[in-house]
Amino acid sequence: MTISRRHLLGGGGALALSIFGPTSKAVAALPALSGAPDPRLVRNALHALDLHRGAISSRDVIGIVDFSRASHVPRFHILDLASGRHRSHLVAHGRGSDPEHSGWVRHLSNAPGSAASSSGAYLVGEDYFGKHGRSRRLIGLDPENSNVEVRRIVIHAARYVSPEIARGGKLGRSEGCFAVAQADIAQVLQRLGPGRMIYAAKM
Repeated sequence: MTISRRHLLGGGGALALSIFGPTSKAVAALPALSGAPDPRLVRNALHALDLHRGAISSRDVIGIVDFSRASHVPRFHILDLASGRHRSHLVAHGRGSDPEHSGWVRHLSNAPGSAASSSGAYLVGEDYFGKHGRSRRLIGLDPENSNVEVRRIVIHAARYVSPEIARGGKLGRSEGCFAVAQADIAQVLQRLGPGRMIYAAKM
């Protein structure tokens, strides 16, 4: 989906321009359209991108995960900050964040052993091949996700994430990882290469 330039240069334009320079088309606010990232979440993600600019080497594309939305809704938004284009994917949350398996995140946690999802800014790391196939390591940049590496929270594909499963009203749950559909993993990893940022939150 493409968001028009009129919507890109909205109320948070000063922040976006301070981050990306005066000629940028960076996303400052997005309209509240079905499937579009929440404008408040975009603004928070841009703030995190500025805050962690020393750690994030590639700032053209960011990932935004909206844990306020149910798991059957595509809520992992990959946003091109120059063009305003975004693509949204299904993503599972941790079972510790949804102990009753309702499909909704009830709480977030950074604690080892919690099997919960964590909020905050993540630096995308290197690929590796594990039990879920090609996966990508993550590094927590905020106090609320500082244990990401210890907890082995990564991006990987999972059989319990798919449009067919989503039609049942909820996805399966991860151990806190960003688990996406097997059909989506190649595109997600291609767009969110090492040195980029993912921002996750529950509004």
